[in-house]
This record gives sequence, C-alpha cells and structure tokens, in this order.
Amino acid sequence: MKDFLERCWYGHCRARFLLAPLSLVFFFLVAWRRLAYRAGLLRARRLPVPVVVVGNLGVGGSGKTPLTLCVAQWLAELGYHPGIISRGYGGRARAPMPVRADSDPALVGDEPVLMARRAACPVWIGRKRAEAGRQLLAFHPEVDVLVSDDGLQHYALERDMEIVVVDGLRGFGNGLLLPAGPLREPLGRLATVDAAVVNGGDPEDFILLPPSFAMSLSGATFRNLRDPGRTAVATEFAGREIHALAGIGHPQRFFDHLEGLGLNVTPHAFPDHHAYSAADLPAGTLLMTEKDAVKCVPFAPPDAWFLAVDAILTPGLKTLINHTLKARHGPQTA
Repeated sequence: MKDFLERCWYGHCRARFLLAPLSLVFFFLVAWRRLAYRAGLLRARRLPVPVVVVGNLGVGGSGKTPLTLCVAQWLAELGYHPGIISRGYGGRARAPMPVRADSDPALVGDEPVLMARRAACPVWIGRKRAEAGRQLLAFHPEVDVLVSDDGLQHYALERDMEIVVVDGLRGFGNGLLLPAGPLREPLGRLATVDAAVVNGGDPEDFILLPPSFAMSLSGATFRNLRDPGRTAVATEFAGREIHALAGIGHPQRFFDHLEGLGLNVTPHAFPDHHAYSAADLPAGTLLMTEKDAVKCVPFAPPDAWFLAVDAILTPGLKTLINHTLKARHGPQTA
C-alpha cells in the first residue's frame, strides 16, 4: 500500500483523483484544528523557555534529525543550554522519559536514540511534547531553550520559531493533502514559518516565502557497529560483496550517497522505522544508516558498518535563529 501511495504522490497515478474527496475531508480537519488552537478552543501550552520547532509539511524523511542536531549545536555555540524533545515515533513508550545513548530503540524510538548519541544535551521523548518538555526542564533546570524534532503540526506546544525542511529531490510531490498526496498541511502553511531548509536541492527551484537555505548531508567515514571506535572509508570496501540497508523515509537518498562515494552496492530498502531482526541482515559487508544501526547493534555481524552524516547549510540560518530568539524572548543571559 505504501509503495502504491508513493507512486501516486510522486509520479503519475490516476488513482489520486479517487482519493481527492478524502483529501478534502482531511483539509477541513486540518484547518479546523489549526483554527481551534488559534482561537483558544484547544489549549496550547507555553513553556518557560523558548521553543524552536524543526518539521516538515509532508510525510516521510526529509532530513529533520540531522538539522535538529545542527540547530542544537548552534544554540550551544550561541551560549544557550539546549534540550531536545521528540515524539519517539516507532517506540512503544507513551509517558515522557529521558533518552540515553544505550536506551532501547523499541521503547523510545530510533531517531531519539540517534540524537542522544550525537547531541551534547538532554533528549526526552513523549507523545505530548509539552509534557516531555516540562519533564526535561524539571530534571535539567540549566536548559534554557528546547528544540522540538518533527513538531510542526504539534500545536499543543507553543513555539517561538518554526523551521520547515523540504526534500530537495522529491519536493512536495503532487502538492495534495493526504491521502491523495504526501502533505500533512497545505502548501500555504509555508507562509507562516520562519525559515525553510531545502535538503539536497536548490531553494530557487521551489516557491518558498520565508528565508530559505540549502542543506546537504556530509559523511564519508564508516563506523563498525560492534566497535564504533573502528572506522573505515569507502576505498577499504573495494572487492567485497556489499549490501546497503536503509529503513528511512527515502532510502534512495542513502543509496545515492554511497554511489557518490564510489561504492557499488546491492540495495535493501525497508519501511521507515523498520524493526530489524537478524534475519534481515544478508551475508557480506553491510553498510547502513546510523538510524538503522541503533536497532541492529545487538545482533550485528563483525562486518557491519554505519555511516554518520552531518548537516551542512548555506550561511545565515544560525544568525536568523539567534536574532529571532532575541526578538521574541530577549537576549541570552547565560
């Protein structure tokens, strides 16, 4: 079903016209919900520290997690003490809880574990992000700004800045709302955010009203799943049978990245947030994303490696974040 929908969203598919009435219903539900929060019919909670939201308009991966980590790092460089909150998608936990580098991805979600391993700041998850933020602040009173991962549509938490990530390769698909298209909100929502970041593309190729920035994902060093202290570069895999695994929103992005490193791989695409088992891992050299790796460590063979990537952005977004927070919350006094 997912493959069928994605063909309709990003290709030519007459079935989308059959789904259009459902998209119209979805539009009215989305519009009513947003209006209800703006009118005070539904309560949005204000936390005592600024909140920066990183999200997107559509479903699937667009690069939110690397950007969230980048924003948290920038905030620390600006003198803040950031914390990260996330829904914990893919995990079974319902109550707010902290996430550590050794947390179980099946409990708290794969992306929060990845962020806990990479970020030099507290990470908490919770179905209700306002409560997750409140708990994080209670346990970490030094935190003076929160970054909400994938929180654009979570209107129950008030925010001071919104950054939307756009997939530079797939864009907004056919531009329609779910289920006829990939969008969770209409394209008009772009006019209300503070910044747009295009991952893997040129912002000039899109009609983006807010300040826009280009982002790319950089990474060329592989780390061994069993022993992350062991590293390798692409040339060291020459002559091997290489299998590439990706259970992310857009697996082809990872496979293309490996090809750009000069690797000839056999690709294995899995659903986003796939719960791996040992049976999923073929024989041979295995290369996977860091998000997949956090779930495969317990049963990884010796020749399994992950590629960690970092977000690289055109200049200006860090300054915009600093100016926006100062304008809406006053200067940093840490």
